[in-house]
Amino acid sequence: MTKHKLERFAENETFRNVFQPVISYPPVDDEMKGNWNKNYFKNDRPVILELGCGRGEYTVNLAEMYPQNNYIGIDYKGARLWRGAKTAIENNMDHVAFLRLQIQRVGNFFSPGEVSEIWITFPDPQPRQSREHKRLTSPEFIGRYRNILKKNGTIHLKTDNAGLYEYTLGIIKENNFSLMTSTNDLYQSPVLNEVLAIQTTYEKIFLAQGSKICYIQFCLS
Repeated sequence: MTKHKLERFAENETFRNVFQPVISYPPVDDEMKGNWNKNYFKNDRPVILELGCGRGEYTVNLAEMYPQNNYIGIDYKGARLWRGAKTAIENNMDHVAFLRLQIQRVGNFFSPGEVSEIWITFPDPQPRQSREHKRLTSPEFIGRYRNILKKNGTIHLKTDNAGLYEYTLGIIKENNFSLMTSTNDLYQSPVLNEVLAIQTTYEKIFLAQGSKICYIQFCLS
């Protein structure tokens, strides 16, 4: 492990807005479950998650655009998560938090109806069929989201991977979910707006390579 990463891990420990729960087996519910607004944000505003947040570009930018909401970025890689957390602290963004966590454990950290919206930004597409269960829009993960989302809560997917885009559309159709918006070429689509124009580090790389960006918004109700 590089000195650079060790320094970031150490700094994460000092950040009020970073939660790094101890991994337990079997998994148990965390004390924050059902208590994010009460114990951390100190308000009753909507809670919005970014899953696989990386450096937290979407988390921080959404929080800047919509300070009336609360935002939590979730990622297991602490050295990446550090950037978003530090930016939020530097800008006094008390409505932002970061959770270092494997996404399959979200049910241990959020109660039914505690989350209003979920963003999935450029996840690993897991193209091999044998790893379908690891795709963040697979039935297994959708079931986890259903357990924490409010009724009519929305899920957003941004990806450069056409296979994951088509797969997710198939999941939506098979399960009779409500498809709200979809495009396989976001930057040539009329749905593009200031929120969808937020670009993560990975997105910038994909765009530079000539990749098209796909976007889906859907609801489980």
